[in-house]
Amino acid sequence: MDLGPIPADLAVYRNIILWGPIMRLLKSLVVAAAVFAAGGASAQQIQQLRVGFIPVMGAAQIFVAEGEGWNKQAGIAVNPVAFESGPNMIQTLSSGTLDVYVGGLAPLIVARSKGVDVRVVAATVVEEMGLAASATLAPYFDGRPAAEAIKAFREKTGRKAKFATQPLGSGPNTTLQVWLWDVAKVSKDDAEVVEMGIDATQRAITTGAVEGGSIREPAWTIVQKQNPKVKLIATGKDMFPNFPGVVVAVLGSFADKNPKVVESLVRNVIRATALLKDKPEQAVKHVGAAFGKGLIPEDVLLASLKSPQTQFTSDPRRIIEPTAKLQDYQVKFGALAKAESLDGLFDLAVYDRAASGN
Repeated sequence: MDLGPIPADLAVYRNIILWGPIMRLLKSLVVAAAVFAAGGASAQQIQQLRVGFIPVMGAAQIFVAEGEGWNKQAGIAVNPVAFESGPNMIQTLSSGTLDVYVGGLAPLIVARSKGVDVRVVAATVVEEMGLAASATLAPYFDGRPAAEAIKAFREKTGRKAKFATQPLGSGPNTTLQVWLWDVAKVSKDDAEVVEMGIDATQRAITTGAVEGGSIREPAWTIVQKQNPKVKLIATGKDMFPNFPGVVVAVLGSFADKNPKVVESLVRNVIRATALLKDKPEQAVKHVGAAFGKGLIPEDVLLASLKSPQTQFTSDPRRIIEPTAKLQDYQVKFGALAKAESLDGLFDLAVYDRAASGN
């Protein structure tokens, strides 16, 4: 039955009924597409960072920033790889399979002397390196200066005291030799340096396989619990005041291509340093990731964070002058053929921009 033309007001109503749901569906699809596109763009903006690190307390900032979610907020995805020593990590960095180096500064000087463009953008800790004496050597230090104590051990046992440390060119090796030969004036007839990895050094000190060795946190706190007869005979300040310990460095080619990413990383290191110093109880829950999740009890990690051996910092200016001294010692001990210019080693502009944004 033909009812004739639909009145204008009903025609409008019909359009609302028929087209309203369609328009809402279309709008939903447009919004969904926009969200999907935004998500895809966001995913593309995430920068993967291949970060090599030494499992010591000086690497804590990287894992605190990760645990607090700051890296994710900055569009950074950290892919950490642990190394036994800085010299070993340098080989991987120079091959281009790492972007960021979190380890001792000393190997970087050697790397730059060989043409590797690597730049320090932040410090993390100073004066971290101590010297522990095993249960067999520690008693000789009662009432004796170091040189006399070690000489007495050699006269009693008929052999040199062995001190374990990391490879030539590393920070632990340099500080140990500085302390033995220049500070304590130990005779080379009474002592010798034995090179090994960090874990092997810790075990050797604990079990007495060596008479002493380089040690830092959290290894020192762990060793104390395992064998209370092991004694700390020299602190980081005793061995090398303001010694430049662990730093954050980036490959030059990566820094040039990704300046904003590097700046964000440094900004997070600065934030993490402040948290570690001011609120260690909050930061400690993230630190275990540097040593293997759950492998070290949280109370041990917290004691390590509060230890006098752990001097957190982030401003690389604090370590510029000691770095020049460090290089002179590396020449003296044979890690470097000659002293090189340190120009370009520290990228202070990146640090300053990051610091101003905090």
